[in-house]
Parts: sequence; C-alpha cells; structure tokens
Amino acid sequence: MTEFSTVGTSVRRRDLVEKVTGSAEYTVDVTMPGMLHAKVVRSDRAHARILSIDATEALAAPDVVAVVTAADLEPLFPRFGHIIADHFILAPDKVRYFGEPVAIVLAETLGAASDAMRLVRVEYEDLPSVMTAAAALAEGAPLVHEQAYDATGDDSFKSLTGKKHTMEFPEAEGARTNVAHEVDLEWGDVDAARAGAHLVVESTVHYPMLYAYGMEPYNAVASYVDGALSVVSSAQHPYMVRDDLARIFDLPLSRVRVSTPYIGGGYGSKSYTKVEPLASVASWMVGRPVKLVLSVEEAIYTTRVDTADIHVRSSFDAEGHILAREIDIVMDSGAYADNSPLVLAKCVNRSFGPYRVPNLRVRGRSLYTNTAPASSYRGFGAPQGNFAAETNLDQAAEQLGLDGAEIRRRNLVRHGEAILPGKRGIDADLLADLEIAASSLERDRKDTPYYGMGVSCSASDAGAYPISTAQVRIQFDGSVIVFSGSTEMGQGSQSLLSQVAAEELGVDLGVVSVVQSDTSVTPYERTTGASRTSTLVGLALQRACADARTRIRDMAAEIWSCTPDEVIDLPGAVQGPEGAKLAYGEVVRKWFGGTAGEVTGIGLLRREGVTQEMPPFWETGMVGVAVEVDPETGVVTVDQLVTVADIGFAINPQAVEGQDLGAATQGLGGALYEELVYDGPQLANANMVDYRVPRVTDMPRKIDLVLAERRDGIGPYGAKGAGEGQLNPIGGAVAAAVARAVGRWPNRLPLTPERVWRLLNDLEDSDPPA
Repeated sequence: MTEFSTVGTSVRRRDLVEKVTGSAEYTVDVTMPGMLHAKVVRSDRAHARILSIDATEALAAPDVVAVVTAADLEPLFPRFGHIIADHFILAPDKVRYFGEPVAIVLAETLGAASDAMRLVRVEYEDLPSVMTAAAALAEGAPLVHEQAYDATGDDSFKSLTGKKHTMEFPEAEGARTNVAHEVDLEWGDVDAARAGAHLVVESTVHYPMLYAYGMEPYNAVASYVDGALSVVSSAQHPYMVRDDLARIFDLPLSRVRVSTPYIGGGYGSKSYTKVEPLASVASWMVGRPVKLVLSVEEAIYTTRVDTADIHVRSSFDAEGHILAREIDIVMDSGAYADNSPLVLAKCVNRSFGPYRVPNLRVRGRSLYTNTAPASSYRGFGAPQGNFAAETNLDQAAEQLGLDGAEIRRRNLVRHGEAILPGKRGIDADLLADLEIAASSLERDRKDTPYYGMGVSCSASDAGAYPISTAQVRIQFDGSVIVFSGSTEMGQGSQSLLSQVAAEELGVDLGVVSVVQSDTSVTPYERTTGASRTSTLVGLALQRACADARTRIRDMAAEIWSCTPDEVIDLPGAVQGPEGAKLAYGEVVRKWFGGTAGEVTGIGLLRREGVTQEMPPFWETGMVGVAVEVDPETGVVTVDQLVTVADIGFAINPQAVEGQDLGAATQGLGGALYEELVYDGPQLANANMVDYRVPRVTDMPRKIDLVLAERRDGIGPYGAKGAGEGQLNPIGGAVAAAVARAVGRWPNRLPLTPERVWRLLNDLEDSDPPA
C-alpha cells in the first residue's frame, strides 16, 4: 500500500487533449467586438534623435483609424518596468535600439495596419552607438540614458537584486555612465588566500546572446472603457503586468484586469511586462479594443538573453581544495533594464558553484547598450555564471591531475551546509547526485578518438520571493475547483495543482478542476517562474485545502450538534459521533438546506515559518555529457546525456522528467547551436531559419533522466522546484567534454563546427571574448 493516493504518480496532463487537437485557446485566438488591429512602427537604427514623425500618408490609407505616437501619451505615465521604470512605451525623443517602437498604426484589418505601417515617415538624426558591453564601458562612451529613473521595485525586489539600482537616484551629469546595475559579493581574505595557493587558474569566457524561442510570439488584446482596462495577454506574471498598467494609467488595481489563457512557451522571456502597454495605450487612444500580435523577428527584438563576459580566478591547495574564487561579470543588458538587475544578482549568487569557498569576491555589472533589451531566461543568470566557473574548475582539475568528478567530490558542500552566508543551507545531497551522473557516463563510455566526457553541477537560490495565495471551493456535489493566479505555460501546473488538491481533500482526481491566471477572478500570485509553482503555490494550496476541511468540520459539527473536535477527516468526507459519515457534498447541502452552496478555503503564504529562511529552496543541477567530435568538420555529436534532479519528491514524475529533458535540451541549444549575432546596428539572424535551435536529430544516443527523491524540500510532501536546474550546468559540461575530446579549452559558446574546427587546428577564435 502506497503512502499517497494521487501525488507521486504520473498522470496525464490536463491540457493534453486540447493542445493535441488544436482546441486550446491562446491569446492570439482571442477577439473582442469592434476590435482593431495594431502594427508597430519600429526604429531602423540603433541610436538616433527623433526629429519628426509624419503619419499623413498612413492616416489616409484605407481602413486606418489612428496612428499613436509618444506625443499622444502625455496624460499618461509613459514608461514601465517592475524594478526600474526606464522603458518607454513609445520612444519620445530618441531611439535606443534597432527595432524600438516609435508609433502604433491602428486599422480595421491586420492587412491594412501592415500596409499603413510602411507609410509612416520618421526623420532621425543619428547618434554614436554602443553595441557591446566593452564599448559601453569605454571612457567617454555615448550614454544610452542621459537621465535617471525612479526605482519601482518594492523591498522584496531590493532584497533579491542586491544593492540598490545605481540609476535610482539622480547623479551629477558628468558622473552618469552606462552601468545600469551593480552587485558585489565578498567574504574572507581573497588576496591572502591567493598568495598562499599551490595553484591559481584564470580564465575568461563569453556567454552568447540567446532568444528563449517560445513558439508563441508576444501578443495581447486590450480594451480600455470607462476608466477600466481589461487585457488578455501571453504574460507569465499577470499580477505584475497589472501593476505596471495601473501605474501607466493611474488606475486603482481593481480597475485593471489582466488574464492569461494558455501560454505557448515562456522560458522566462514572458516574465513581467512586454507588449501589454502598447496594446493598452492604443485602446485608450481610440476607445476600442486593440489586438497586437508580434512576428518572431519583432519578438526577438522585444527581449533576449543577457550576454556575459566573465573572468574567473580560482586558487587551490595541492589537493585541489578551493581556497578562493574571484569573479568579474559584465553583462550586456541592452537598451532597458527590464529584469536584468535580478538576472545579474542571481548570476553573482550562482557563479561560484555549490562548493566550499572560504574566500570569495564577485563583482557584477549590467550595462546599457544600444541593443535589444535583455530580460529573464530559464536559469536566471545561472547559465552564464556556471559556464564560466565550471570550466575554470575543470581546467584546474586538469592541471592538478584530477578528473572532473574528483575535484568536485573534494569541494562540494554537504547537505545542510550554507553556500551563501546567512542563507538557507543546501537542501540536496550533491555528492550522491554526482556519483549517479558520473557512473552513468562511465557505463557507456566509448573507447574512440575525439570522444570526451564532462560533468557539471549548479545550485540556484530559487523560488523567488515567497508570496502566494490559493483558493479551493468545494461544491455541493462534492467536486472541487482550485483557483490560482499561477499560469499554465506548458510546465504542467494544472495537473500538479489538481493532484495536490485531490490528495489533500481525499477526492478523486477527476472531480478537481483548476482555474488560473485572471487578476479579477483568481487569488494573488506574484509570479510564475523561478521553479516556484510546485513548492510555494503547492504550500498555499495545501493550506487552502486545510482551511476548507476545517470549515467542513465546523459545518458538520452544527449538523450533528457536537463539537468540531468530535469530527474527524476521512477521504472526501467527515465522520462524527457514533460513526456517522457525510461526504463533502452532503455536508454542504445539509448545512445550506438545499441543493445549493459551497465551501471556500483560503491559503496564504508569506515569508514566515518554513519560508522565513531565504531562499525558499535550492534548485540544483547535476548533468553529465559525452560527445564525439568529427575532426574533419568540427561537428559535435552528443552521445550521452545524464541529468540528476534532486527534486525532493516528484508530485508528477513524468512531468518532472519532461521538464528536465526540456531544460537540458535548451541548454544544449545554447552550448552548441544558438546565438543571436549583431551585424552593425541590427541582428543578422532574427528569424526562424537562421537562428538554429536543437532538432530531433540532435538528441543524444543515450538519455538517462534520474529523479533523486529524498523528501528533503519544504514544499508539499518534501518537494522542491524543478524545470531550470538541468539547463544551468549544461554549458560547462559540454565545454569540458569538447575540451577533453580535442585537447584545447574553448572560451565561448556556442561550440559551432567552425569554432570546434579552430580548436582542433589550434587556431585563434575568429571572435574572442569582448
């Protein structure tokens, strides 16, 4: 007999049939009566003053209703941003990157809007641009932003992003720089440790500019009527978007509704506000609903991944123990801050690895450049920092005569040890996870030339800030509805929440329904990201179920004329004095006196109790990769992929395995194939053909997905979050495997055939780190 009836078992996804048959509704499927279509006029240069915008021809075109420019937004707050409100809805006086929105054309049909968009004439005066982080840091560099902006993030964001945003307070004009955010982390005496070290290893790497590539580009439908705004969006965080929109229009939160149907892939890129202000101000301008759907190219210019140049210097004793690590991180965050301050802070926290590091110094800087804005990406800064530190560690192992697994054995923290001083200790058995990954690789090792293996690990302070609410409603027939503000974006949260509710209430899974992602209907959920849903939303839902059961017992006590203490819980029912039993539905009907009524349970979660200590949980990644390299072409074939998810407890094991494989595959994309490339002011490959993502034929010969369930998480039944951990260490593992196959260490990703061929032939990289 198993301990649980519903959780811990793989169940079919709730959204499976809808998505397979094509009946699932996404934002792009939403229409409203009287709806107009919007197309965005975008800048065709990286940095320029706007001298004039002439919409005369566009307004004269058939079916065109209006052209909206920044001048029309003067009654509104014209910017957005959840940490720093620096992002202009429409460029008012100058453009800061190629593709920045300058005007919105509204028409009765999409075709008319597309045609008229090309008739808007914008006159510019070009300005010097900074297209890389190095250029932005150079003395006398042109400023992307000449002005300071107010910080909008609350105390919880400040606690997550390190020290205050450097642009939060006005500075002397001559002191302004392109540094958007800066985070420092230090303990111990790094200099003394380095001076006494047996070995010091230095390395510099470049992490590429990526695109998260959700299949669904950004889109939104907005309707502003009688001082109230309703938006349907593909946003991961509808409540955070609501906050931005309320600020723009100076509306009470109760007058702004943001709802999110299914999301066609997020991977962090749909975190926070993106295109919702464009659709909303357009609707406000004309008094009709407006639909805005971006193309893939427009979506790529809307947000991308922070690229990073990272220098690592690590000091070791003769046995390979880490004595000190020094890390300098420079991120190119593009023209606007978006979520890059948090990405930087997380990169700093995650850059030195889950190791015993007695002396540490990390400096992180996020730079404004005249490129597309960067934001969240699966892993939140961990892929960048982990690649740098793990390859540095492997190079040290090579010089010390150790293999990659052994140097990690000697340095990994043990269960309960702190990685960050004053924070929650690691809640994973990384040493055991390492043995699983390493032994799996060794079992299928090939004894052939140009074959290499690498293991890599990471630990992320995950879960974001612990704020969550959930609601359950028990109907008079005994069925259950779960309400949650979290979003379903393909990760399987609908199924997971159904399983938790069914388990907690003791009802059949088939009678549980889930309603999500509507700020006017569902309870507050701060974000859907940082792998928090199963742990934090799950805890809130457990509390909601417990509250509902308490109410059922109280009602049953009234029915039986006894005290609540005399009523005990049964699966889907209660039992009273002398063995009397009533199912939930019977309690509701008898108490209300008819075939009517419901019982509502509320679950609230904040930073207290089990979630007082930060982070709420650690999401670890442990991967092993084996590759074969073609010496003639430099093509890398991944032979083996091993992932070990220290999950605590898998509520839906099949879903966890799917998340792990998806994360690892996405990591392989960034390690071997994917990179956005700027050619002058614009991207050369902002399309589905030239931006290369992994294909089915790229999948490894052997895939070993291991779930380590030790019930050591704070979440329901000992669960911890999943979905990002197995992406984070992939870059380092692939780089180490390739280095061992070809005999030379790479210093940048992706490891394309040309770059690997250059390594094989001992040639300099054609594009070394900036």
